[in-house]
Amino acid sequence: MTLAEKQRQLVDDYLIIPDPQERLAAVVDHARRRPPLPETERTEDNRVRGCVSLAWVAGERRDGLCHFRSDADSPLVRGLLVLLCDFYSGATPADVAATEPALLEELGLAKNLSPTRLNGLRSVRAKIREFAAAPAT
Repeated sequence: MTLAEKQRQLVDDYLIIPDPQERLAAVVDHARRRPPLPETERTEDNRVRGCVSLAWVAGERRDGLCHFRSDADSPLVRGLLVLLCDFYSGATPADVAATEPALLEELGLAKNLSPTRLNGLRSVRAKIREFAAAPAT
């Protein structure tokens, strides 16, 4: 599945919920069911700088594809991170680096976020892009 197809599927899945606030609550609820990031991955290297909340994104490459895990001290931030990490996981590094997520806008979530949160999400995107652009080890 391409990232464009994956994005369309995520948008379609969440647009079943008519209210943007309820969609945001569903994103947060989805993240609650995920296990927390292990302490061993809550490192300074994985920390998202530029995010007001403490947030981490850990990436790995398996079979040439990127896979991401995340966590944050804020339930809202955690939900948004899980959404972005789910979106990018399973994609090639080139696709991760080249594809900007439009799902927050398409779901009407971005307009309900403060400028500080939006700036933090840009930092998350930069962290994910940085991982994808790094040489495989």
